[in-house]
Amino acid sequence: MTISFPLALPKTPSSIVFCGDSQTGESESPFSFSQQTYEWPADRWLATLSWSILNRVNADDVEGFILSLRGRVGSFLMGDPLRTSARGTWLGQSPLVNGASQTGFTLAIDGLTPTTTTGIKGDYFQLGTGATSRLYRLTAPFTANGSGQATLDFWPRLREIPADNAALTLSSARGLFKLNTNRRSWTIQDDLDSDISIDCIEDLRGL
Repeated sequence: MTISFPLALPKTPSSIVFCGDSQTGESESPFSFSQQTYEWPADRWLATLSWSILNRVNADDVEGFILSLRGRVGSFLMGDPLRTSARGTWLGQSPLVNGASQTGFTLAIDGLTPTTTTGIKGDYFQLGTGATSRLYRLTAPFTANGSGQATLDFWPRLREIPADNAALTLSSARGLFKLNTNRRSWTIQDDLDSDISIDCIEDLRGL
């Protein structure tokens, strides 16, 4: 059987270290300590996935998954396993992108219940599916206006320009990731597999 990317995680990791990586530059005057900061249009998710002690069945599944990625060639889908649902009342609704040609760290949406719908800072949402899945997280709360519209503030910036009426996914939101190195390793100790850990990076190929 031919393996088709992106893959799904075989088992929820014991721990995940998420990292938001942004590229900025700063200069400082040696005479006044006055500072200037420049924000480059570059940001991405990083993550370290770890599995602790596993029995053979689970270890074989995880190790087979890691090897099947063929180093940095393959891709997989991943989200936050502790935040599979948004806390805001927009969960269960069907928000849509409101207008074409949107870029940056904000997004106009509609399709919400007027005036009562809220989004909570920290809620995740997803745009795209499969190999175009992108993971975003609200950096400010919102409340829908009387027309069921709202503007989202989030991180990272939009990866692609979403089409008008493109759907947002609020349940089990995931993004596209790949390994950050070609080397994969695990430890076998006392008849059990343990300390399986992989460093991952958001898959931004093709952008």
